[in-house]
Amino acid sequence: MTPRTLLAAAGHAVLDQGRDLDAGELAELAALADEAVPSLAALAHEVRLARCGPAVEVEGILSAKTGGCPEDCHFCSQSGRFETSVRPTGLLDLEDVLAAARETARLGASEFCIVMALRGPSDAVVDRVLEATALIRAETGLNVAASLGILDRGQARRLAEGGVHRYNHNLETARSFFPRVVTTHTWEERFETCRLVVETGMELCCGVLLGMGEGDAERVELLGQLRELAPAEVPVNFLNPRPGTPLGDRPLVEPMEAIRWISLFRLALPGTILRYAGGREVTLRELQALGLTAGINALIIGNYLTTLGRDPHEDLRMLADLRMPIGVLSKAL
Repeated sequence: MTPRTLLAAAGHAVLDQGRDLDAGELAELAALADEAVPSLAALAHEVRLARCGPAVEVEGILSAKTGGCPEDCHFCSQSGRFETSVRPTGLLDLEDVLAAARETARLGASEFCIVMALRGPSDAVVDRVLEATALIRAETGLNVAASLGILDRGQARRLAEGGVHRYNHNLETARSFFPRVVTTHTWEERFETCRLVVETGMELCCGVLLGMGEGDAERVELLGQLRELAPAEVPVNFLNPRPGTPLGDRPLVEPMEAIRWISLFRLALPGTILRYAGGREVTLRELQALGLTAGINALIIGNYLTTLGRDPHEDLRMLADLRMPIGVLSKAL
């Protein structure tokens, strides 16, 4: 098939028939020549508008406990197993967390995520997060999300009942590729936590990290595995190689390759919140606006966990220039 025929068939399937593209169709689109990527992006944007509307959800995140993680995720500078510039810190005071939430609300965000570098939380950590959640909701009105690592059923239930409306736990990469980037826990453990999040009534935020050496086949595999979980949100991260980590010398994903895969994630997950996340600034550089016309409909603004983002006002200006309103896209609201 010609690129035009492939794109027309994909558009008919998703927009007219309401049918999911299968793995073979996604693989064919992944193999399109570079010159067809703008047309692929245009189709993804059409799908985004049809299935999600024009609004963009804006979120701020805060690392409430940084570094010292016992796991060996090869991309992560917060692992205590690698010699990196990140130094472990204890839990932030509640007032510091609340101050960050106030600033996030002032910028117009609708979501605030508390992140801790942990294999999984203790009961004391869950207590602290629930205390912070109640304060943030009462004072700012923000939705509160959390990312605390691997959960058991009781912890997931406590967080759901305590007002955490969305939980982040990333698959990161395909099941077949995962052992090449993490050895201290399994892909199956991550998948099970994601399943518990959904079963206990929280929204699932389940992100990916592209650029760790995986190929097109592994990315298509990952899309199928995400579909099994049906997450409310998928943050799309691009590897920003961290000195001292095993993946510290990996090259960046090329900008147009990033646009290709943003588009494919939208076509594969047409109704999902697709969020710009870590690595977008160094990967896409001047093409960040193009990602928002290739299927992205949510942003993390400000800094990330251990790397700097860009000035939040630049992102807000970009949204204004694109005439994309800031809105709450949560499926739970």
